[in-house]
Amino acid sequence: MPRPPMTRRRAWIGSAIALALLAGLGGLAWYLVAQPATTGTGASPGRRVPPLTVGVATAARADLPVVLEALGTVTPNATVKVQAQVSGVLKAVHFKEGQIVKAGELLASIDPRPFEMALLQATGQRQRDEAQLDNARVTLERFKTLLAQDSIARQEVDSQATLVKQLEGTLNTDRANEGTARINLGFTRVVAPISGRVGLRAVDAGNVVGPGDANGIAVITQISPIDVEFAVPQDRIPEVQAQARKATPLKALALDRSRVTALDTGAFVSLDNQVDVQTGTVRAKARFPNTQQALFPNQFVNLRLQIRTEKDAVAVPITALRLGSAGDYVYVVNADRTVSVRQVQRGIATADLVAIASGLKVGERVVTEGADRLKDGASVTLPGEGGGRPAGAASPPTSPGSAPVGPAASSATTPTATPAITPQSTASPGGPAATPSATPVAADHSTVPLPTPEQRKRLLAAVKDDPAQLERRQRLLDGIDRGDPAALERWKSVRERLNAAP
Repeated sequence: MPRPPMTRRRAWIGSAIALALLAGLGGLAWYLVAQPATTGTGASPGRRVPPLTVGVATAARADLPVVLEALGTVTPNATVKVQAQVSGVLKAVHFKEGQIVKAGELLASIDPRPFEMALLQATGQRQRDEAQLDNARVTLERFKTLLAQDSIARQEVDSQATLVKQLEGTLNTDRANEGTARINLGFTRVVAPISGRVGLRAVDAGNVVGPGDANGIAVITQISPIDVEFAVPQDRIPEVQAQARKATPLKALALDRSRVTALDTGAFVSLDNQVDVQTGTVRAKARFPNTQQALFPNQFVNLRLQIRTEKDAVAVPITALRLGSAGDYVYVVNADRTVSVRQVQRGIATADLVAIASGLKVGERVVTEGADRLKDGASVTLPGEGGGRPAGAASPPTSPGSAPVGPAASSATTPTATPAITPQSTASPGGPAATPSATPVAADHSTVPLPTPEQRKRLLAAVKDDPAQLERRQRLLDGIDRGDPAALERWKSVRERLNAAP
């Protein structure tokens, strides 16, 4: 059946619809391509976005420690296996397992009766030979008198003199045998050769012990003082040696696995005499008094060696320092409430603070929170400021991680407290603290949600095969629980990735 011809009206309608679709697609393409990118201040054409609320801190001078952190092994100064020097029946054990003993203290007793009889026999042999020697000497004197009277032959005198010398040698042998018997009798008293802690008992009373026993009677380990061996990178050997030559010993701090609890405080002792070619490190040793017995032989500890202290360094919170294509930079808050990008050169850093070698002056304020949405010249609002709102207007919502708006906000911009700066590259409540002249104060993090048990489990399970990463994440969680600003700032970004993960 032939198709009816299209009327002119229907053709016009189809063309109009096609043109309308093309116009819509063109407008959409122009909107997507020609629309200006959203700036850090959230500004868009024809609309004024209110300034962002950011957390700030003031650059101040502080004493920052230069430390060396390493994994160390607790090594006792002396370890002795107490072993019987003579064979015999163990009569009594005079120590308890785990007891602290002193050098010379009686540990065990071996049945002394066989050794007493041996000593008595050696003494009797000596006394008999002494009597024979005395008799031979008297006879020799008589023979000499008779020889002077020409009553006997000289041969008899010479034979008697030889007999005297023979008996003298026999007497010396008897005295040595008597001394050996006396020493063996003394060995029946097993005493501690050094002071230290006794381990588990290896033998009980009634057993026959001797010098050939593999386990001995007990093992004594000296635990006070005690050493920690650790590795120093070869690049830092000159720095450590230069400080070790000074009169003041380098301070060493032993921390537990979590780097939170300080086990003991000691001093650096010495370096080894060669570098390990396999690892590029040299072994070093620090000594600790260990009066509380917190360090245990062969225990793994985290050692923190304070090499020196950087005096009066310009310091800011580590969250204020950012890394760009041109290097490290900070956002400096100007007097007109705008921010400027300032290139800086970083120095040493601790867990909370970083030294600025150049590019920043004392008293300048830097952005510590909310810098991800900023750009050079952007307007900002400090915590506690109205930001140009009319009286009675509601306060804008505070973004997570920014300082809360309220009376306490004045402490976010003015350093009113001087907390201690711990001499370490990781903050630790157990570590010794050095008091700076001033310190930057960051904004409150009370609005940051803490990680849930499920999120903690996911964080640790993701790096369970990497001990170093697992330790860093455990430190992050510990810092979050303590309210550490740097840890909370990092948790903000980690939380977004965890929520976006399936």
